[in-house]
Amino acid sequence: MIGHDVFPVEPWGVREKRLDLDLIAETESVFALANGHLGLRGNLDEGEPRGASGTYLGGVYESYPLEYGEIGYGFPEDGQAVVDVTDGKIIRLLVDDEPLDVHRGRLDEHERHLDFRTGVLERSLRWTSEAGRSVRVRSRRLVSFEQRSVAVIRYEVEADDGQPVRVAVQSNLLANQTPQERANVDPRSASELSNVLEARLATRHDHRVVLAHTTRRSGISIASGMDHEIEVDDHPKSLTQVDDDLGRVTVSALLEPGKPLVLTKYLSYHWSSQQSVEWLRDQVDASLESALAQGFDGLLETQRASLDAWWKVADIELEGDPEVQQGLRFALFQMLQSAARAETQPIPGKGLTGSGYDGHAFWDTEAFVLPVLTYARPDLVRHALRWRHDTLPQARDRAEQLGLAGAAFPWRTIHGEECSGYWPAGTAAFHVNAAIADAVRRYLLATDDRDFEREHGAELLLETARLWLSLGHHAHDGSFRIDGVTGPDEYSALVDDNVYTNLMAQTNLLAAADAIERHVGVARQFGVHDDEVAAWRTAAHAMHVPYNERLGVHPQDQDFLQHARWDFEGTEAEEYPLLLSHPYFALYRTQVVKQADLVLALFKRGDAFTFEQKQRDFEYYEGLTVRDSSLSAGVQSVIAAEVGHLELAHDYLAEAALTDLRDLRGDSANGLHIASLAGAITAITSGFGGLRDHGDHLEFSPRLPERLPRLKFPIVWRGLRLCVEITPEEACYRIDELEQDDERLSGDVPTMTVSHWGDVFELRPGHEERRRIEPAPTDLREPLQPEGRAPKRRGRGED
Repeated sequence: MIGHDVFPVEPWGVREKRLDLDLIAETESVFALANGHLGLRGNLDEGEPRGASGTYLGGVYESYPLEYGEIGYGFPEDGQAVVDVTDGKIIRLLVDDEPLDVHRGRLDEHERHLDFRTGVLERSLRWTSEAGRSVRVRSRRLVSFEQRSVAVIRYEVEADDGQPVRVAVQSNLLANQTPQERANVDPRSASELSNVLEARLATRHDHRVVLAHTTRRSGISIASGMDHEIEVDDHPKSLTQVDDDLGRVTVSALLEPGKPLVLTKYLSYHWSSQQSVEWLRDQVDASLESALAQGFDGLLETQRASLDAWWKVADIELEGDPEVQQGLRFALFQMLQSAARAETQPIPGKGLTGSGYDGHAFWDTEAFVLPVLTYARPDLVRHALRWRHDTLPQARDRAEQLGLAGAAFPWRTIHGEECSGYWPAGTAAFHVNAAIADAVRRYLLATDDRDFEREHGAELLLETARLWLSLGHHAHDGSFRIDGVTGPDEYSALVDDNVYTNLMAQTNLLAAADAIERHVGVARQFGVHDDEVAAWRTAAHAMHVPYNERLGVHPQDQDFLQHARWDFEGTEAEEYPLLLSHPYFALYRTQVVKQADLVLALFKRGDAFTFEQKQRDFEYYEGLTVRDSSLSAGVQSVIAAEVGHLELAHDYLAEAALTDLRDLRGDSANGLHIASLAGAITAITSGFGGLRDHGDHLEFSPRLPERLPRLKFPIVWRGLRLCVEITPEEACYRIDELEQDDERLSGDVPTMTVSHWGDVFELRPGHEERRRIEPAPTDLREPLQPEGRAPKRRGRGED
């Protein structure tokens, strides 16, 4: 766990005041910079020591054969893993022929700071060599949101002992670095792939080097380049070298006190599975020229402008818990970093901050990340859903292989093919298809983008609806049932009538029917007839939702409540997460929940439950949920807030928001938990804000716990920005900014329909509505968690 002494609490950044080599891998993840296309882990400039060197490009992967003891029909044959491409972060320094190495000499000062407002990672240090020579080094690094392929590093070194000193700075572009050895075998970490880049081209000119490589099995070509500007009073000597896997520019100069050497390093990365390496080289050259023309200060300026625009539509202000406030802004910063320029490439579970989970995208993207982006930057959601649309051919092929209609999207993938070798928790988790459909539904609701619906969305909806109709069946009583699937809880598998899956499939079927009826041309194009649409509606209205009358709760699936309860009292703390210490056989046959499943249904399909059912269901599943997944805390926070357990909701909010800043799960070294961070944002907007989007307008049911006196957040909706401000006594709703719509008629003032605790009203730009908030009930029984699995108490004096 990372303590407050490592990352002190501050509102707009993350600061490390001393270098702790025991946490080098974790801090590399936290200090990673990315824009969705390009990701740079927060490695030290000199490249060593390191936990994992990481330079990633969204969508770039290497394939490898999946090995099975016993092969079965339909098992995926190939895995896919994110590639650590050519590393351009490395800048090494020699001081009077002695290398700056944190293991040698004396590190007098060392600080790193990631600023959420500028997007810059800054490092400053003072180092004294074995020979007693002292220098100060300052580096600033950013990955551009404006220029998709560009990153820049400004590296400054200055004599700091009153005497002239000769230094040599080496700027490297290095491919096929040897990966660090890993001591653990955690299945959540990455596959070991090395030397996957085959050299294809290497050029140099002045201080510029461009290298091109192709992945050996997947056949993806990558070009990377660096160029430099050098400022120093001395007449420096320089040397540019290049070979297949290395480009290096070395600059040597004599530094007088107070006169630093400033090296600005520009990086560019382009890739393609179709274009030649020569064309990619030309693109890198062009991008480097554009970056040089804009200059370091220009790139800083546009980066700040991009972030100013982001914070205007995304910032959350939370009073009463500064640590969670920091965690929320960190989470929001990571949302932008994961998606800003991903465009039609996947948003992986770790973003581009690490190689955990092999860089795969899961259902997490559509179920957790895209809802946050929908109400801040819906254009990014459009891009993400277009990526899913681009993978429809693979999804159709997978469905056909499984004997199903429509499209079966993969549980984990980079390129669109299924990469999960464990089918009970992979292929059987068909709910990924409903998550994609729900993301389409929400995007259309929030934007009214009928062009997208016609060109992409309707097709996604109809092909997933076809899947559900072929996967389920009508039982003898006429009910529609879906058997042999795995829901969100990965400690249960191959179950019948998982409530979450059934209810989300119901939404999918109805949304598909509505979309097809709006777009007759799409129906004609894909051969959808009236009887098929009628079958979707019939199945949706007949969807079976099991309920246990005796216990008064919904079973997670048809037979879940018949299982024995897990022996929580006999389980030691070190046995968690259970998947690393117990066989799945034992988990599948007992009542133990890895992550919110039925409780997730209470949130995503809250319109299907009464308030009393939500209270009873939440209390029951609290006693079974061990949160061995980072996805769970945010969801539990939302429902805890809805049913009145506001302090518990605060506890879970903190757990989700601080997952990586405090490394609560012990695996942040592999990359950040992007969906968990999204869950923290959702715990604010949908938990304490009470936001729901089940109907045709936004509904709010806000309440705050005692310790949090004020909450404010924006929601973007059809060209309007709604500002919601909540105190314990009242909520204020205001449209304080209107995005101009060229198609809007002059004088046509838009309105927005909003509901506050069931009270529906209209909002107009420039006006606000205030509504009182009734206090939460005080006679609720505190729900109990499994032994040793309660969240850290936050709002009750136990921080």
